[in-house]
Amino acid sequence: MGLGVRAAPFTYAAHVLAVAAAAMVLFWNIHFRGGLAFESTNKNLIFNVHPVLMLIGYIILGGEAIMAYKILPTLDHGTAKLIHLILHGIALVLGAFGIYFAFKNHNESGLANLYSLHSWLGIGTITLYGIQWIFGFVTFFYPGAAPNVRKGALPWHILFGLFVYILALANAELGFLEKLTFLENSGLDKYGAEAFLVNFTALVVIIFGACVVVAAIAPARLEEPQGYAPIPEN
Repeated sequence: MGLGVRAAPFTYAAHVLAVAAAAMVLFWNIHFRGGLAFESTNKNLIFNVHPVLMLIGYIILGGEAIMAYKILPTLDHGTAKLIHLILHGIALVLGAFGIYFAFKNHNESGLANLYSLHSWLGIGTITLYGIQWIFGFVTFFYPGAAPNVRKGALPWHILFGLFVYILALANAELGFLEKLTFLENSGLDKYGAEAFLVNFTALVVIIFGACVVVAAIAPARLEEPQGYAPIPEN
């Protein structure tokens, strides 16, 4: 680890953006879309659960899980690993429920399923996320692979995890675009408050994801490079 970008400012920024994105998606679906419901004669209320769970549960908690090792760099490694595992597990479960509510809305509304790129990527991403979680659990937690196997697998685990997360972020953006396009084709004002809210929420999610990725690959703290000790004062 050498001189470079510190992770801490990006983790702080990610936390603020996470709160903002969560508030925005809740405000959108409650204020503009009419609320959330597990069962309702208004099937749109059932669908509203989908973006809320996918963003707060899947994207935000997934991002916090990725940053777990950088949020408190002095935290015991075993504790950080457990937090990382639990947060990813919760994100995976909430993401699966989010997809369930999309299917539930479509099935109860008589709409076709799995016809869009967003839906295809959604199924693919949640599957890869699940595989990544199971691999991490078996290899690094229980029963745990041999030390040399863990050492060799760790870089690939990190790389694949970031790839899946970036794919999830890209699919979230597709979801915002798809939903907003449907609404605008149904008469929503393209320059109205709701349209701007959806677009700004999507922008906040992009910036949040960027902060998560940078925080994940940046060192937790800076160190003096080898051979460059500070010049002592006279």
